[in-house]
Amino acid sequence: MTIAQELDSKKGICQDVIFPPGDLYSDEPPLETELHLRQIILLFKCLEWLWRDRNDFYAAGNLTIYYSPRQLKSEHFRGPDFFVVLGTERKTRKSWVVWEEYGKYPNVILEILSESTANTDKDLKKTIYQDTFRTPDYFWFDPYTQEFAGFHLVDGEYQPLQASEQGYLWSHQLGLYLGIYQGLLRFFTRDEQLVPTPEETAELLEQKGKRLAAKLRELNIDPDTI
Repeated sequence: MTIAQELDSKKGICQDVIFPPGDLYSDEPPLETELHLRQIILLFKCLEWLWRDRNDFYAAGNLTIYYSPRQLKSEHFRGPDFFVVLGTERKTRKSWVVWEEYGKYPNVILEILSESTANTDKDLKKTIYQDTFRTPDYFWFDPYTQEFAGFHLVDGEYQPLQASEQGYLWSHQLGLYLGIYQGLLRFFTRDEQLVPTPEETAELLEQKGKRLAAKLRELNIDPDTI
């Protein structure tokens, strides 16, 4: 077979092929803005750090979820901006393939709104996440307008979450609040304490060490000798 014939043959291959298990790469378009990217990284970093001793979850951003009943890559797929699956193995993946993950769908989904995606996120995607994914907690957030909303699945339908006095929304699945802090969405503990990044944790420890050293010096104790 000539090279030209081989290329023609490949072009004729049906796109609705069943790919080998675990061989489905994510196929998401680039993020709209740098702020979208920063928001996803921030949430991912904080959750991974908070749950660093856990191995029973998977968190990802801008990654394709394939959920075709016929196990086809070319139909029924979505790419949430950020999602978390509980009760699964913590490992890297090329994409989330529902039929290779024991039928599991995300427990939590967050969409970051933009002018081009807001209507879809609030309508079509919300319906899919409610009726097909049955994802218990769904949130959306616009880092530019600061619009923030959340929903919890009750009797098969999304019901709006009521904000705390601080404006935070509770995620039943994560056991954490989500709220706006310095213009971006962050996680907060049950008592509404900010979940820090690894860098923020290191900074807090450094500040604590400096205060302790200062206190020791007030007591005429050289902290370097302890």
